[in-house]
Amino acid sequence: MKLYGILVLTKQNDKAQMAASFYDLASFGYFQRGSVQEFMNFTSITIAERTPAGKRQSVESEHNVAHVYSHAQGISAVVLTDKDYPSRVAFSLLNRVTDEFLTKFPGATEAVDYPELEGYVRRYQDPKEADPMMKVQNELDETTEIMRQTIDSVLKRGEKLDSLVDRSEALSSQSKMFYKTAKKTNACCVVM
Repeated sequence: MKLYGILVLTKQNDKAQMAASFYDLASFGYFQRGSVQEFMNFTSITIAERTPAGKRQSVESEHNVAHVYSHAQGISAVVLTDKDYPSRVAFSLLNRVTDEFLTKFPGATEAVDYPELEGYVRRYQDPKEADPMMKVQNELDETTEIMRQTIDSVLKRGEKLDSLVDRSEALSSQSKMFYKTAKKTNACCVVM
């Protein structure tokens, strides 16, 4: 799961332009980073222009997904991730970014300095830690697995106990047979 970048765009007359952005391109080769960033900018602008106000959508391309939220007040936010990144967490991040952007920069139409995006990219790299619901779900999955293993071990222990009971019953019947045989054998001979 990888989060590559967050972009905030302003929309005027169905044309989108970059207002703020932050990228984490460390997973790409050094000489590829410029091209990758240009492609992300182009993709984000295109998707933002084609997303109606008040709508959300995810656009998938090869192994990557662009999640976009176009706010009714004329801004769009885009989160670029890989396919494995949970879309619920991405849209949660988009809500947070758009609400904060509109609060800090009401009516912004030009590029602004928005350093909080870097913090969001760093924090949301691990969606299990950034999103409380995913964290609870992860803990619940771990607990379920532990319970399943415990039940399996109890069942195995029960099988072993059943086997021991069967063995002791077989041993008990064999010892009774041995006693009877020994009694018959000793009955013919008297020791003085």
